[in-house]
Amino acid sequence: MDLIGATWRKSTRSGSGGGDCVEVADNLPGVVLVRDTKDREGGTLHITPSAWQSFVDLAKQIGPVA
Repeated sequence: MDLIGATWRKSTRSGSGGGDCVEVADNLPGVVLVRDTKDREGGTLHITPSAWQSFVDLAKQIGPVA
């Protein structure tokens, strides 16, 4: 898959510390990409938009994890 054109963003809730964060690119048709901010060249998860939406919905229900 051609990842050129992916617009990566980090959650605004990630904070500014060098913690455990992921970046998401959801601007490409038919796929949502997820990668580790500490290892951007280490690999990218390719997720269907519907699976990503299900994950986000569940995360909102669960709330923050300490």
